[in-house]
Amino acid sequence: MLMGNDYHDCNGYNRLEMKNVNKEILSWLEDIVEENNSRIERKEWKSKYNSYVVYDYEPFCTDGFEINLVITSHDIAYLNFIKYLYEEKISTIEYLNSCISV
Repeated sequence: MLMGNDYHDCNGYNRLEMKNVNKEILSWLEDIVEENNSRIERKEWKSKYNSYVVYDYEPFCTDGFEINLVITSHDIAYLNFIKYLYEEKISTIEYLNSCISV
C-alpha cells in the first residue's frame, strides 16, 4: 500500500507517480483525480514476480500484480491534495482494520 511519489514538471504539467495502489479504492481514487482538475496519464498492472510483465489494462487474474498510476495536473496543489486524501484514506482503513482485529 505504500506509495512512491515523484513530482516532475513535464511541459507545464506536474506529475505524481503512485505505486502499488490498493485495488479496492482504485475507483474512489479515479473519481478524486477527476474532481480535482487532474488526469490519469498512465495506469498499469505490473507483476510483483516478473518485472517484464506489465499490462496497460486489468489482467484476467490480478493476483500478484500491483497497480501503478501517473497523475498529471497543471497545478501541483491538486496533486498534493490528491496525495493527502489517498494517505488519509489508507490511514483510516488501517486504523479500522486494527480495531477489528482487537
